[in-house]
Amino acid sequence: MPTGKDIYNAPWEKSFNRILTPLDEFIHRQTTSGVLLMVCAVIALAIANSPLHEQYERFLYTKIALSMGGAEFSLSIHHWINEALMAMFFFIMGLELKRELMVGELSSPKQALLPIMAAIGGMVVPALFYVVFNTSGSGTGGWGIPMATDIAFAIGALSLLGNRIPKTLVTFLIALAIVDDLGAVAVIALFYTESIDLQALIYAGACTILLIALNLGGIRRPLPYAAVGILLWAAMLASGIHATIAGIVVAFVIPIRPKFKPRQFIDRVTDNAAQMREAVEQDADIIHNNRLRSLVISLGDGVHLVQAPAQRIEHALHLPVAYLVIPIFALANAGIPIDFAGIGEYFQHPIALGVLAGLFFGKPVGIAGMTWLTVKLGWASLPTGLNMNHIVGVGLLGGIGFTMSIFIADLGFASSAEDLLMAKTGILVASALAGFGGFFWLMLHTRNPTSRQD
Repeated sequence: MPTGKDIYNAPWEKSFNRILTPLDEFIHRQTTSGVLLMVCAVIALAIANSPLHEQYERFLYTKIALSMGGAEFSLSIHHWINEALMAMFFFIMGLELKRELMVGELSSPKQALLPIMAAIGGMVVPALFYVVFNTSGSGTGGWGIPMATDIAFAIGALSLLGNRIPKTLVTFLIALAIVDDLGAVAVIALFYTESIDLQALIYAGACTILLIALNLGGIRRPLPYAAVGILLWAAMLASGIHATIAGIVVAFVIPIRPKFKPRQFIDRVTDNAAQMREAVEQDADIIHNNRLRSLVISLGDGVHLVQAPAQRIEHALHLPVAYLVIPIFALANAGIPIDFAGIGEYFQHPIALGVLAGLFFGKPVGIAGMTWLTVKLGWASLPTGLNMNHIVGVGLLGGIGFTMSIFIADLGFASSAEDLLMAKTGILVASALAGFGGFFWLMLHTRNPTSRQD
């Protein structure tokens, strides 16, 4: 057995080496991401309503150009964030969705039906609420805005309630939000694409076929997928289809099955360990013992091969996406100049009213209503430990649209600064109301485990 003298631990290593289940890790990172999102949104709002507003706008719309051969991409910093950085967010979202479809809550039709139906209700009903206020005029294109749920904020709010909340409710929310995200991606691809460049689309198709060939050919290293993925992103950008969709496409072709089964890996580790013991007897210094070093490298390769490439990449990228990409997106998109003296006039505007009604009222009505109907018809049953009060609370939290709603608003109202301002104002107000509403609803309708034992 190794002693304390055989192991070196730096000051922070112990806290980073805690073993978490994939679900616990996902929840932990989404919760922290939600806190960072909130902080960055407040900072962006503060800057946008300060004397630094002009410098903030000037910086965001500074052009940065990249050229390669005859092709040149000249985008503002704001567009690089929304088109390129957010492709990484969509990539992680695609990996999460693929995992859920293969081995998670959505892998079994019986388990998947309830969150899928809840998500459908949570997309259709908010869109209808929005359309009631925007039957004509410039706001008609914003119906997709209240369809989205911000999973980081929603899970962050849910996690604040701690042990009051059954873990099955967190799982239900995650499955619902992932289906919701898929719906948002489909809406962006089908309805927020203005024009199509056929030649660029053919290039994008060729890149997709190449990615599938890499998968079928057994390529497990991330670099080839990343290289072709960048080309796919560029082709998508030129084609007119939103470039972030490339992230979803790449995610779906990353291999999700490991090379080794656990028993094979254990046999390999046992054999490696025996050979390493022999090598250590000759020379215990790994720096000078080439045989020992090669055995350790072989063991490391085995550790990678017993894990699915999609699993490893999701684990590696979740941290930078949750802690860098999404906060940067919030800093670049949540800066809304607000006329506090005339704020009442904002909510006389049909776009702001439609977004507010869709997110704050439409989401809980759609999610809870469709869940109740699905259970009532006998198509599915509520997960163990849940009741309709839990579902109403999740429905309210589903009204936190933020990231995806702002993203769709930018697409829908790119040519109208005033309409975009109204949409973003509605998103921020509705998301705040939904977050507080869902939190307090669940706090009032759940009991602390300690009080249940009394």
